[in-house]
Amino acid sequence: MQSPPAAPDGQVADAVKGNWVDTMAPVWSRPYLRLSRADRPIGTWLLLLPCWLGLALAMIHDQRAGFEDLWIAVGCALGAWLMRGAGCTWNDITDRDFDNSVERTRSRPIPSGQVTVRGAVVWMCAQSLLAFCILLTFNMTAIALGVLALLPVAVYPFAKRFTWWPQVFLGLAFNWGALLAWAAHSGTLHAPAVLLYLAGIAWTLFYDTIYAHQDTEDDALIGVKSTARLFGDKTATWLRRFLVATVGLMGLAVVFSALPQANVLAMVLALAGPWAMGWHMAWQLRQLDIEDSAKLLRLFRANRDTGMIPLLFFAAALLA
Repeated sequence: MQSPPAAPDGQVADAVKGNWVDTMAPVWSRPYLRLSRADRPIGTWLLLLPCWLGLALAMIHDQRAGFEDLWIAVGCALGAWLMRGAGCTWNDITDRDFDNSVERTRSRPIPSGQVTVRGAVVWMCAQSLLAFCILLTFNMTAIALGVLALLPVAVYPFAKRFTWWPQVFLGLAFNWGALLAWAAHSGTLHAPAVLLYLAGIAWTLFYDTIYAHQDTEDDALIGVKSTARLFGDKTATWLRRFLVATVGLMGLAVVFSALPQANVLAMVLALAGPWAMGWHMAWQLRQLDIEDSAKLLRLFRANRDTGMIPLLFFAAALLA
């Protein structure tokens, strides 16, 4: 099949309008930055926020914070940007034929001819190596977890070929930072970190099902599976279940983190985080229209705020 023409100046169809890549980045770098989704920052936020939530809960659990935690937060931010870029590059390499058949994705750099597969592989390796250098500044437990994270990242692009639940594999990959950041602070893992990880997976099922509804018609034509296609008209019911699971599991993570040492005010503030997060997810449910692609994309992007809400409450609990 002949590749369709790229959008004007190579812009990707679902990129944020007026983003810095399309307006400020050197022209030669734009196809590679688009390949990394630098023109669509929401994915970096969704990869980073579990890291910061894990770090904040680990500090609540240990009742200590130091300058090394500042570096963990910064290192996670840099690593999230790089690994989100590497992961998206890998996704686009493996999905290049599918992307050419989907209206929303055919303007991406590989199917539109802006970047060759060989160039994409080199770019993916460069981003991964830089992220690995950052990972090496953490303790051995975090390093081991960071290396292990490559497994769900590698598998995810293929999941939609063999399961109706590829969003689970995305959740496994995108929320790994909750475990890694907890270990980077504590040197080991505790039960609250695992509960937070599971809460993140439920949250990913919530927001990525919303996102996947943009492509249900094209996905059906090319045989790609997703929870959006699986749930269909029952999507709102399933999203409520994911909302409850997210809030409940995160609430348990807070209880087991704060119960040993935190004071009553810190406990209340920390528990208010998942409670407020749940209300933001409920607002998304009230706005949901699975036939309105523009609204679906707006709701998906709103999940940056969804994740920021508990983080702010956790920060307040640390200061209480």
